[in-house]
Amino acid sequence: MKLIMAIIKPFKLDEVREALSGLGVQGMTVTEVKGYGRQKGHTEIYRGAEYAVNFLPKLKIEIAVKSEVADAVIDAVASKAKTGQIGDGKIFVTALSHVVRIRTGETDGDAL
Repeated sequence: MKLIMAIIKPFKLDEVREALSGLGVQGMTVTEVKGYGRQKGHTEIYRGAEYAVNFLPKLKIEIAVKSEVADAVIDAVASKAKTGQIGDGKIFVTALSHVVRIRTGETDGDAL
């Protein structure tokens, strides 16, 4: 089992969700986050005053999947979240050693 975490631009969420639904992914967690990488932020003008926006709004999606479908999920997220511009995000993959569905007590692959 794998936990796939992706940081993406907010307006790409619907495209990513639709692609994952097409692969049979039944759920994901989405969190609004702020951060920066090479994009570094930018300046904006508010009421005539210029100020720096150092942390940019992004979405973090987390998807737990069986190892057999992890590569397909990664490819789907990467292709649908890509704009070709700086700040498209990153995908992180970690191994899951154990999963429990609280309601039923199912474990591991059955709990996904």
